[in-house]
Amino acid sequence: MAAQADELPPIPNRIYFTIGDVARLCDVQPHVLRYWEREFPQLSAIKRRGNRRYYERKDVMLVRQIRSLLYEHLYTIAGARKRLSGEDMKEDTTQSKIVVKQLIGELEEVLRDLRS
Repeated sequence: MAAQADELPPIPNRIYFTIGDVARLCDVQPHVLRYWEREFPQLSAIKRRGNRRYYERKDVMLVRQIRSLLYEHLYTIAGARKRLSGEDMKEDTTQSKIVVKQLIGELEEVLRDLRS
């Protein structure tokens, strides 16, 4: 994959995201997201008209976490599922740092908007 988790674009301040939005924000293909929905029970899109998928902000953050576990930390699907379910949880400072960096970027963007 081209981007590391700390290089992903900031998540816009919206309520819902299409599968294309999430794919772009998380640097994965839409078919990967559909597959991950089957493999990770925590990830579930809201389906509306014509079976279109809509994800919430928490889902985008979860997709980024799944992506990081699979692509950067080289977990298997089963290992990532176990990790996310809490069976194998321990303090993970790298995930916290990624989230903090993303939030700082988003807050800086809001600050720039407010100043202009």
